Amino acid sequence: MNLPDPIVLSSGLTAEIEADRWVPGAVQLVVDGTPQSHVNLPDPSELFFEYIRRIGHVIDLFRTPGQPISALHLGGGAFTLPRYVEATRPGSRQQVIELEGDLVDLVRAAAPLPKRASIRVRRGDAREVLGKLPDGMRGGIDLVVVDIFAGAQTPAHVSSVEFYELIRPLLAPGGIVVVNAADGAGLPFVRGQAATLDHLFGSVAAIAEPQVIKGRRFGNVVFVATDDDLETLDWLPRLLAGGPHPARMLVGREFAELTRGARPVTDATAVPSPAPARELFERG
Repeated sequence: MNLPDPIVLSSGLTAEIEADRWVPGAVQLVVDGTPQSHVNLPDPSELFFEYIRRIGHVIDLFRTPGQPISALHLGGGAFTLPRYVEATRPGSRQQVIELEGDLVDLVRAAAPLPKRASIRVRRGDAREVLGKLPDGMRGGIDLVVVDIFAGAQTPAHVSSVEFYELIRPLLAPGGIVVVNAADGAGLPFVRGQAATLDHLFGSVAAIAEPQVIKGRRFGNVVFVATDDDLETLDWLPRLLAGGPHPARMLVGREFAELTRGARPVTDATAVPSPAPARELFERG
């Protein structure tokens, strides 16, 4: 497999595409030493990272399984989830907002998007582009995925009430927002995101590996937010059954415990997510 040379992003971080040594035809996007995306090109329906698989289960069960949806992805990476939506819900209409234009070109050179897919890529800062989207998109998006990282951290300006207020008007009735948040001991960033989403949406669930959601180990927590009552949605319990295992989901009273003492994050109080320890991604 001939892969393009590494590039330096506008942030000064280095991005490269590597071949997966264990899965023929699969590639991985690595930014500043942190694996950010994994794509199985022969089978885009196969997801690798734990938190991505959890989001994939939401995509599988939400709405009528297998039917097309409209989706907006904030953060492009190697377009793992847009490829997954196209593979599992062919005919879906999708848009991706990605800050790093050179990264988009790098990924497309190494792993072109399916020609048949309706995937539009908008280049720019997610928050700025959200404020400039066509009026026709308001009220028409079934699924918004927020998975924004600069290197290994989520920037502060895409974690606040003001940021999420730009997303809410885009949602179709019954639409959902899925947010990936990474955190470590005590979960200060995750708890702030939980309080923020709870402040804005009618119902929120948090899904993660038990040790992560207890704040004992660095990892990813996936939030599902909607104005519907999540506890009445029959597909929600099946998210845990699909794995990865072990898994725990907080909703209702348990979710309220996660937000206890936390306040919604505003532009004035927002901070980036914590950086993981470098040894988490050291290569053997």
